Amino acid sequence: MTQADKTGPAGKETSADVQVSFEFFPPRTEQSELSLWQAIKRLAPLSPRFVSVTYGADGSTRDRTHHIVSRIVHETGLVGAPHLTCVGASRGEVDEIARRYADDGIRHIVALRGDPPQGDRQYRPHPDGYRYAADLVAGLVKVADFDISVAAYPEGHPEAPSLAFDLDNLKRKLDAGANRAITQFFFDTDNFLRFRDRCAAGGITAPVVPGILPITRFDRLLGFAKMCGTQVPAWLHERFEGLDDDAETRSMVAANVAIEQVNTMRANGVSEFHFYTLNRAKLTYAICHALGIRSGDARSGGIRPPAAVAAGQEETG
Repeated sequence: MTQADKTGPAGKETSADVQVSFEFFPPRTEQSELSLWQAIKRLAPLSPRFVSVTYGADGSTRDRTHHIVSRIVHETGLVGAPHLTCVGASRGEVDEIARRYADDGIRHIVALRGDPPQGDRQYRPHPDGYRYAADLVAGLVKVADFDISVAAYPEGHPEAPSLAFDLDNLKRKLDAGANRAITQFFFDTDNFLRFRDRCAAGGITAPVVPGILPITRFDRLLGFAKMCGTQVPAWLHERFEGLDDDAETRSMVAANVAIEQVNTMRANGVSEFHFYTLNRAKLTYAICHALGIRSGDARSGGIRPPAAVAAGQEETG
């Protein structure tokens, strides 16, 4: 087994080989936009590989996603990666969106099939659109030289008839030209490691990056898990039991859970992590610190925070 860390002076481990990326979502209000930029300001000096911005299930946040990604790229110097889905648009419309990103200097994209619009139980491809994520990836590589991430599901996609079918679908996306897979969040770390082994056995050589969801509110987590089919083990329920009105202890427990996850994965050779931040930085920053990543290291690349954030607003999440 290969040690994930490198060794520095006097045997001290360093984080030189650890890579992280962060996910944000487009804000809906002026206050939530301020919270977003506060989170970006806090996390930017950790030098993420890229930061992604989500896309509404029915394409409803298309313009807001583009606006946020453009600001991230041009005002912070970070690498922005917009989500792009098959839902609610023809191939021509999706290709045009991709060309706009390329023209704006944005060359990282998270390519997804997308979820049905709210109220629809079943996914229905656009009659003139890309049917599935593998088709979308194949289309994107014809538009520009994009660096493409796709989704993976350690516990299987909720709509997949079997784990084998789901793994074959992941391989199709990567074979179509995607560069890496980012997993749905999970809490059974052994399950992820078994999934990684299945990927390797199935001929997948691209990186499979674990997605980490720091738990800001346990009730909210349960809602997310139900929607995407993620298992919430009994031990996790027990850890958060009785903490509904104790935010401080809840935050400490949440950080401990995620730090246990990433440390176990690092001990098993994992050196890249993707964090679902929910537009809050506090827990993600603490977990990255535990990974050995420090603010202001040599990889920070001269971050230039937006003026509204640079004015001295405090981190609130």
